[in-house]
Amino acid sequence: MQVELMSHTAKPKEVIYASARQCYSKYGAWEVFNKSGDFSQDKLNKFIEHLFQRGHLSPLEHVSFTFAIDGVSRACTHQLVRHRIASYSQQSQRYVSMQDCEFVIPPVIEKDSEARTKYNEIIDYIKRSYDELRNIMQKNTDLDKESINQDIRFILPNAACTKIVVTMNVRELIHFFAERMCLRAQWEIRIMAGKMYNLCKTVLPEIFTAAGAKCRLAGKCPEGMDDCPMNPKKNNIEK
Repeated sequence: MQVELMSHTAKPKEVIYASARQCYSKYGAWEVFNKSGDFSQDKLNKFIEHLFQRGHLSPLEHVSFTFAIDGVSRACTHQLVRHRIASYSQQSQRYVSMQDCEFVIPPVIEKDSEARTKYNEIIDYIKRSYDELRNIMQKNTDLDKESINQDIRFILPNAACTKIVVTMNVRELIHFFAERMCLRAQWEIRIMAGKMYNLCKTVLPEIFTAAGAKCRLAGKCPEGMDDCPMNPKKNNIEK
């Protein structure tokens, strides 16, 4: 799995400051934004902390992060796109041939030699079947490449690797991390969320250092899992 930060909003703290001050100022956000460049980072940090204390989080929505994600399964991206306050551009199985597609092996299967062997046998069978079905359909001269791809992709499993570009604003990222860094989240999207979180934290540590699994935000486990190692009651919240 590869997760890269392609871009993010320039001067994010200044954007948040200007957006929030606009709500209470007779001056325009652009004028406030230009003046904020003269402020110390400490002042901007304290202002952002004040926003969190008041629960005034809509200004965070004006700052976004864009990620390039590669080597994850379709099972993972099916979960990812359920976060609807985001923008997605995903590799198409209709326009891109999956003849050389790679497949994700879940860790619990990978570490069991018998299960791994059977899993790989199934994947190899699907790969061969995909190629055989393509060859059969190519005999039909009325079908172009796109028409063939769009139908033979039906036999591809959730394990098929994919690529996707994701853009989320800061407020949605905080929610995304709260849900998907939880130990009850599926292992693959939890790893992906962790990589995204680390990238965000390098840009805006003042905001994202306090983010993470929802037990960190709520001070308790909303899932009611007393045996979870991240349960705040055990004073073992993930750092």
